[in-house]
Amino acid sequence: MVTGGAGFLGSHLCEKLLNAGEEVLCVDNYYTGSLRNIEHLLANPSFEVKRHDVCFPLYVEVDRIYNFACPASPVHYQYDPVKTTKTIVQGAINVLGLAKRLHARILQASTSEVYGDPEVHPQHESYWGRVNPIGLRSCYDEGKRCAETLFFDYWRQYSVDIKIIRIFNTYGPRMHLNDGRVVSNFIVQALKNESITLYGDGSQTRSFCYVDDMIDGIISMMDSPVELIGPVNLGNSGEFSMMELAEKVLTLTGSKSRIVFQNLPEDDPKQRKPDLALAERELDWSPKICLEDGLKETISYYRELLQG
Repeated sequence: MVTGGAGFLGSHLCEKLLNAGEEVLCVDNYYTGSLRNIEHLLANPSFEVKRHDVCFPLYVEVDRIYNFACPASPVHYQYDPVKTTKTIVQGAINVLGLAKRLHARILQASTSEVYGDPEVHPQHESYWGRVNPIGLRSCYDEGKRCAETLFFDYWRQYSVDIKIIRIFNTYGPRMHLNDGRVVSNFIVQALKNESITLYGDGSQTRSFCYVDDMIDGIISMMDSPVELIGPVNLGNSGEFSMMELAEKVLTLTGSKSRIVFQNLPEDDPKQRKPDLALAERELDWSPKICLEDGLKETISYYRELLQG
C-alpha cells in the first residue's frame, strides 16, 4: 500500500513497484495528488486505487505500507496548516495501527525539514535539528518530527517493523504545476518567459535529487534488513545556490526571463545538504543522475504540460 500514491513521489513509487511485479494499492484523497499521475497505471490488473483520507482509519489487507500521505510544498501545507498536522500525525497513528494489526512492515516518508534551519552542515541523522515550533512551517516540520516519534514508540512498545527515511529536495516529472517549490517555480516561470522570483539574495543552498534516484533509495530502504530502522537520509549531496539553479534553468530552457529578488520567507533554511554516509554504507545506494540531466527531463515534462 502506498498512501499518497497519486502524488509526485507516490505515483513514481507505485509505477516502480508494479514494474517489479508487485501488487499495489494506491490510497489518496487527491488533496494535492492527481489522477493524471496514475492514469497510465489504471489498466494494470495488479493496481488498485482507493480514494481515502488517512486521517480516518483504513481497513485493508497488505504486507507492506509506504506512508507518503501529506502535501510537501509550503504553498500547499500552509494553505490549511491544521489539516496538514492532522494528516501527518493522525495519519501516522492510523497506518501504524494497521501495520500493528497486520504485522506489516511500514516505511515513513519523513523529511529534511526535521532539521529546520540547521547549525550543522551537512546534516547527518544524529543531528536533532533547529526547528521553530510555532512558525508558519511548523505544521509540516513539527508534524513530521512527531510522526517519527510515533514510529519509534510503536517499534519500542509494540515491536512494529518500521523504516524511516528523511527525504531531501526531490524533483522531476509529475510535480504539480503550481507546486510552489523552487525547481518547478523556476522552470514554469522560465517556460512562460515570466520573471524568475529569487528569494533573499540567492545565496541560500539546496541539494536536488532526481526522482528516479530517490525511488530506488526508498525501495532499498524498505527491502533492507529488519535491524536497519533509520532514520536514513536520502537525497543528493551536490549543493547549489538558488542563483546557480536559476541560471541553469535559464540556460536549459533558452528563456528570456529576468531574475527578480523578493524577501526571504519566514524560517527558510539557509543551507540544506544531506550527509549520505549511512545510506551509502547500509543500502549501497547513492544518486546517479546529475542536476543538468534531471532538469532536462523535468523541463521536457513541463513544456509538454504547458502546451497541452
